[in-house]
Amino acid sequence: MMKRLSELAALLKNARVSGDDAEITSIERDSRRVQEGALFVCISGAHVDAHSFIPNAARAGARAILTERETVDVPDGITVLHVADLQEALDVIVPYFYDYPARSMRIIGITGTNGKTTTSYLVRAILRHAGRRVGLIGTIQVMMEDEVFPTANTTPDVTVLQQLLAQMRARGMDAVVMEVSSHALDQGRVAGIEFDTAVFTNLTQDHLDYHGTMENYARAKARLFDLVSAHGTKTGKTAVLNADDAASETMRAHTHCPIISYGVENTADLAARDVHLAQDGMELTLVHGAAEPVKLHIGITGLFNVYNVLAATGAAYAEKVPAADIAAALRTFPGVPGRFELVRAGQDFSVIVDYAHTPDGVENVLRTARAVTSGRIIAVFGCGGDRDRTKRPLMGRMAAELADIAILTSDNPRTEDPAAILDEVETGVLPVIGAKPYEKLVDRRTAIFHAVGTAQAGDTVVILGKGHENYQILKDKTIHFDDRETAREAIRGL
Repeated sequence: MMKRLSELAALLKNARVSGDDAEITSIERDSRRVQEGALFVCISGAHVDAHSFIPNAARAGARAILTERETVDVPDGITVLHVADLQEALDVIVPYFYDYPARSMRIIGITGTNGKTTTSYLVRAILRHAGRRVGLIGTIQVMMEDEVFPTANTTPDVTVLQQLLAQMRARGMDAVVMEVSSHALDQGRVAGIEFDTAVFTNLTQDHLDYHGTMENYARAKARLFDLVSAHGTKTGKTAVLNADDAASETMRAHTHCPIISYGVENTADLAARDVHLAQDGMELTLVHGAAEPVKLHIGITGLFNVYNVLAATGAAYAEKVPAADIAAALRTFPGVPGRFELVRAGQDFSVIVDYAHTPDGVENVLRTARAVTSGRIIAVFGCGGDRDRTKRPLMGRMAAELADIAILTSDNPRTEDPAAILDEVETGVLPVIGAKPYEKLVDRRTAIFHAVGTAQAGDTVVILGKGHENYQILKDKTIHFDDRETAREAIRGL
């Protein structure tokens, strides 16, 4: 991939080049990723000013820098591209630089508060069963067929995302399944991507520290449906909407392409009937218009997963996958790491690890656990630091109402005092806990060991909040921590 700096500047209003017309081989926001020929993007953030890393970038081989500043000191031989608005410039030049890779593949975007990850894995499994080569960009990881790459954000920034898409195009992917966060939509990370299918899962309280109100949060999600509706180079676009979620009306108002609705309660194009839940799976019947109903046994469980299955099936229909391939893929779906994941180590009680970190997510998981548990529910949970504080008492209340024993503990406290976070969670516990026992154990390992040690035959220990994560973010460091590993260690110690 190679472009002249003057070629990029010509795409922008009021851009100015200081220095030679450099030949650019990549665009990078992180100086540690800079290689020979890179254009280094100088963003002045709240905590870090990338201009201070210009010497590092130059030593690594950068040929030019991109900045909003009128004047900037650069080493000899470094060209400067001055722009009025850095983000607007990136939104234009980065997709162009990589020759709009999204135009060469089917792009399926999935947004919503809960269910994005499981739905994306389900869609990936269905498309692969239908013989398509599939890339995945999500919360847990990036995948190109079976090759796995780490990810730092649910949706990477525009420079990394376009690089990934270009790599996927080069590796012959037919389709890319993407989780699309509200932050990504609000911050323009998906600029230059023409979506073929857009899926909405649900909207519940989360990220209000960023969006401020639920209305703003919904509008951010709705931008995906603006994008799938926009006229471009592609045809055959579809929106897939949850008929049982009121926020779908907002998504519908932004949609100007065919819609496939799905639901359990309300009338929808695609529905689930005769749902029977068990701890290690569920049975249901998929009903799609006049087509023959399809009975399925699937190795995941919970009403929330019924919706995820419907969302994925709707996306698959939008992508013209035959019903037989959809059914076969669903029947053999292995599940998703950290999503209602059973931890088995020979114990006579159940241990479930789940990523649920919103009031709605906690409710969904605990209600599902209750439906398949003969004994007590023991919930271990906390709330992340430096995130929406208003959901803390709500999550506390939900756990206190639905569990028999609630154990409050640290999640990722980040810069906050973990004990203070638990105090805020406790304000939701106290009004509803009654005579049921609860404890505050700041150390997460101690909390998990205590929960496992308390469990009896027939009980279910539900460990919430971190799911697939194998780390814990503390004030001054990030440590290795895996709920599943810790639970197995605790079980072995019984």
